[in-house]
Amino acid sequence: MATGRTHRPATRSRGIPEATVARLPLYLRALTALSERSVPTVSSEELAAAAGVNSAKLRKDFSYLGSYGTRGVGYDVEYLVYQISRELGLTQDWPVVIVGIGNLGAALANYGGFASRGFRVAALIDADPQMAGKPVAGIPVQHSDELEAIIRDNGVSIGVIATPAGAAQPVCDRLVAAGVTSILNFAPTVLTVPDGVDVRKVDLSIELQILAFHEQRKAGEESASGTAAAAEEPGAGQGPDGDVSAVMPA
Repeated sequence: MATGRTHRPATRSRGIPEATVARLPLYLRALTALSERSVPTVSSEELAAAAGVNSAKLRKDFSYLGSYGTRGVGYDVEYLVYQISRELGLTQDWPVVIVGIGNLGAALANYGGFASRGFRVAALIDADPQMAGKPVAGIPVQHSDELEAIIRDNGVSIGVIATPAGAAQPVCDRLVAAGVTSILNFAPTVLTVPDGVDVRKVDLSIELQILAFHEQRKAGEESASGTAAAAEEPGAGQGPDGDVSAVMPA
């Protein structure tokens, strides 16, 4: 069973670690921003800061690509954009289907970053007959009865699931049976897929819960810090005559 892996046999055969693959899109985003500003070269320190990693890790990651930069000059921005895009498979067109055109699915369909990053929304699919033919982001929604034919006719290998949780596994099964081998899952459920099919899960509620944990911890640290500071103040814990106050049980 394969869940949450990124399937890139060519990358694995060259020994690029999965953690490095996961960071390549971060580097590409930072490099693209530099390219749009016509910045010709960038140092490892500057690029690492923009990508949110340390420079030693960045240099190690780029060594797997065979890119070492030039001492005193840095990395060529345009060449790195090409290198990473090629490694991620973004130098070709990837047709994608989005299944489930509710609020989230419609938002994904309207996202303008797909085309600029090598992905083409080939079809929008929904099980609601009333949605059929309705244009979303300029693309007419097609009924789920046509799913298999759509995947076959468009050569789709990547599917996006934005359905309610209960519908996600049946949709996943149909996508896989039709030939889809990579799935991006926005449904709040864990999908079961056979070997050779990769799933990436995006769960906004989990990310928010993780942020809540960090906020709670920061609040606890601030509270502990405030208590410690108060205890260090002159006269803290003493009564009006300078005696240590007794805490009486209720």
